Amino acid sequence: MRRLRIGILDIVEIPTSGVWPRVMNANLASIMPQVLAVWCERAGHLVHYSCFTGFGDPLAELPADLDLLFIGAFTQAAQFAYAVSNLFRRRGVVTVLGGPHARCYPEDAARYFDYVLGFTDRTVVEIVLGECEPHRPLGRHLSAAAQPAELVPLAERWKFVSAALRKAPAVKIVPMIGSLGCPYTCSFCIDSTVDYRPLGFEQLGADLRFLLGRMKRPIVGWHDPNFGVRFDEYLDTIEASVPPGRMRHIAESSLSLLSEPHVARLKRNGFQALLPGVESWFAMGNKSKTRQTGLDKVRQVADQVNMVLRYIPYVRTNFVFGLDVDHGPEPFELTKRFLDLSPGVFAAYSLLTAYGRAAPLNLEYERDGRVLPFPFHFLDSNQAMNVRPRNYAWPEFYDHIVDLARYSYSWRAVGRRFVATSGALRWIKALEAVSWSGRTRYHAGIRRLLDTDREARRFVDGETDVLPEYYRARIRRQLGPMYDLLPEGALTHDHLAYSKAEASRAAVQIEPGARRRPARPAEDTGIQLQA
Repeated sequence: MRRLRIGILDIVEIPTSGVWPRVMNANLASIMPQVLAVWCERAGHLVHYSCFTGFGDPLAELPADLDLLFIGAFTQAAQFAYAVSNLFRRRGVVTVLGGPHARCYPEDAARYFDYVLGFTDRTVVEIVLGECEPHRPLGRHLSAAAQPAELVPLAERWKFVSAALRKAPAVKIVPMIGSLGCPYTCSFCIDSTVDYRPLGFEQLGADLRFLLGRMKRPIVGWHDPNFGVRFDEYLDTIEASVPPGRMRHIAESSLSLLSEPHVARLKRNGFQALLPGVESWFAMGNKSKTRQTGLDKVRQVADQVNMVLRYIPYVRTNFVFGLDVDHGPEPFELTKRFLDLSPGVFAAYSLLTAYGRAAPLNLEYERDGRVLPFPFHFLDSNQAMNVRPRNYAWPEFYDHIVDLARYSYSWRAVGRRFVATSGALRWIKALEAVSWSGRTRYHAGIRRLLDTDREARRFVDGETDVLPEYYRARIRRQLGPMYDLLPEGALTHDHLAYSKAEASRAAVQIEPGARRRPARPAEDTGIQLQA
């Protein structure tokens, strides 16, 4: 195999501005691009790694004469990634897309990349490196049967971690992970059908000890979809590897795991921020370990969150609005009540979004004709809701969203959180709230648009697939010079591709006398190939 010049671009965010993203975005670098960089180096190739945080020139750190370019992107950054791929393909570079967007929308991504990767292990990467050739007009889709059983030691990916953290001006958070998948089955989540798999605790301990030798009192950001499912093994590993007071931690977990003894132990081991998902007051009670709903659930969750806040200074809860169990003002008013009962909590809100193949529930939305063809640029669970709500008209829904956002991020609410929080994290909460207040203004603007722009209203009501000029202009403005590099047709996609693929698969299975096509060589290794 010839030695390749390989570029790896981790797109954390599209071009942006503001204090909060400038402070925090570099801390959101993904782990898998760094693992990929190590695998490529182990294979003897020359690797150029870049983490784009939304600031500066996204191409400045990548040589123009690459042989192969891997790009990792969430769906919101898909159009940005398509533009980058288009530029490098013009230069003769073979391009590869991985990450959440590649898993959710492989059919669309294959129009603009030579390879599209689902679950990615070393075997998948070796196939790409060994072949490294253009696939056009449609790229080749490769996916392992499951997520990798192991990743790489922190020591080997440290130079790539350091490269990303150099872009963090103040707070520097080291990304680590101890498990893949999730034991919960939230119907809207990309991990809902991915089996929970812990990684090796022995290697985890070695990584923690290595980190202590590189940074003074480092902050670890755990990327586990649900930290602490095997709680005692995790904490035993941390306690055996890290002396008290030498390390700080941030983790996403579930209230069902956060009993008071567990939370007290987390505090003793330096955990300073926890991010549990409540999601809904009327569903997903397993994440809160409750069968209660409505106001009873609000009170129970508030009591537990207040208990957690006595030990952990920063708690951020997530809620999803627009679910089919929601109707009327009650979900929003209950959330206000929760904020009154737990003034120290930071509440984050998401709009229900169907990310292609991310979750089986999206099939139902597509088959019911409720999924809207919003460009990927707006699919970040905030800028647009691409599922028409079952129990709300759009004006009513946005009235509630705007009202709740104003209640949550008002100066009064900021002041209450500030008083209820001690130490430096009170300033982090205040800065984050100011950042989220921009979303309030955005949602208010969308609410006005529904009354004043007939084209936009027909689009969100599903009466037309023609993209309103408001959204097209916003993409053009936010992408800047990269907009002119978009391939033809890149602003639109088949928003029903998932259900069409499933219908086609079902038809093939029941066709009398149907023959399975001959296996391609890679299938012998357990790789699933899709055209």
